[in-house]
Amino acid sequence: MSRIAKKLIIIPNNIKIIINKQNINIKGNNGIINKTFNKKIKIILKKKKLLFKPIIKCKDGWAQAGTARSLMNSMIIGVTIGFVKKLILFGVGYKISIKNNILNLVLGFSHPINYILPNGIIGECLNQNEIILKGVNKQLLGQVAADIRSYRPPEPYKGKGIRYSTEIIKTKETKKK
Repeated sequence: MSRIAKKLIIIPNNIKIIINKQNINIKGNNGIINKTFNKKIKIILKKKKLLFKPIIKCKDGWAQAGTARSLMNSMIIGVTIGFVKKLILFGVGYKISIKNNILNLVLGFSHPINYILPNGIIGECLNQNEIILKGVNKQLLGQVAADIRSYRPPEPYKGKGIRYSTEIIKTKETKKK
């Protein structure tokens, strides 16, 4: 049985939750998130508390309930606080700029790369080598950050490329004769 699914989620006062069978709408200060959950679980809203119970009491039902509870918790955090990812460009001549929700990346290729940020993701350039991505949806924010990083992932010898601010790159020693 899932220990995570048995934990209650206490809903803050500034959030409105609408439950329509398996469709959940959460509205908060930062925006609105919609999500459809698995049919194997039942979501119960009682006195500003959310409970998650499996309809069929089996391992898979409890696993789905734990997953739903975790997703719902990140949705509530997203509409109240929001999520942030910071990317750093490390290398000579690497630059990033943003204009009209379009990232312009210069990464040492023969052409610049233009990346259009999806709705719900906001980008801010601190300088030419750092960008902060903000969003309500944790999954979408992580996917956008991974897509941007995939254009030039850090290489193992000098560590040049795009990296997360918390990422530690272990560099290899060069080959000797």
